[in-house]
Amino acid sequence: MSSAGPQGQALYDVATDVEVLYRDGITALKGAFPREWVERLREDMMEAFWAAIQRPGGAVGRGPRRWYVEVHPQDISGFADLASHPWITGICEAVLGPAYEIVELGFDVPFQGAKNQPWHRDFPSPPETYRDRRITSLAFNLTGVDVTPDMGPFEIAPGAHWDDGREWDHEMFPPKDAWPRYAECGVRKFPQAGDVSARSALTIHRGTEHRSPIARPVLVLGVDAPGAGHAALHDPMVTQDYYDALPESVRRHLACRVVDELVPITQKHDIEGLVMGAE
Repeated sequence: MSSAGPQGQALYDVATDVEVLYRDGITALKGAFPREWVERLREDMMEAFWAAIQRPGGAVGRGPRRWYVEVHPQDISGFADLASHPWITGICEAVLGPAYEIVELGFDVPFQGAKNQPWHRDFPSPPETYRDRRITSLAFNLTGVDVTPDMGPFEIAPGAHWDDGREWDHEMFPPKDAWPRYAECGVRKFPQAGDVSARSALTIHRGTEHRSPIARPVLVLGVDAPGAGHAALHDPMVTQDYYDALPESVRRHLACRVVDELVPITQKHDIEGLVMGAE
């Protein structure tokens, strides 16, 4: 894991982090954002959750006491900071190419009582990955809180992004007799507020049991290489004035509709196998 300096100076090497990403399916940068910025992010996520949970289709279940909510970029006050962070843009360009597309902005949030999820990936592996060993999409994650062992930490099986998976249920859920293999090599992550990770969403992972009374919202920024095709699962939109105010370096990568008025998102990326959870 790379680190940012105390005044934000770069102490990371994108090329090295890309090597780690290709090897393990995940890499990270510690201290990418100041804690004050993250506190605003946490407030934005929780405000969006309480609004979404009250309308039909506003949030989708990812297991007991665990939800996913997709939001519009302007629902997150620090979106431009996020989308223009040099480590994030550097990883995107190195892995996905200079014409990468931001296709998703949302967050997962488990509450006390969330159970272990089944081991899974977020969508089927394309031939470019299982055959050609090329990563065509990335998920960047930022926690809204300091993660502790009782907060249902994210668990991931390094290297499992290369597993074929075409014979699995929905091409996303390995059979239960394979779970011990993933559990044996699985690593639980305990990021602190300000850290950011980049992973292939094909790397086998799960959320774990959440015993803490403190919710653990984590932002998800989904980015595709051209032609990866995940934009159809999402429907981000921005108003014209917001779009015009974004830096050009962000606008050219933002795959979204520009509209006169925002409409609440009806969630499309419902992962059926996660609704009941593993336990």
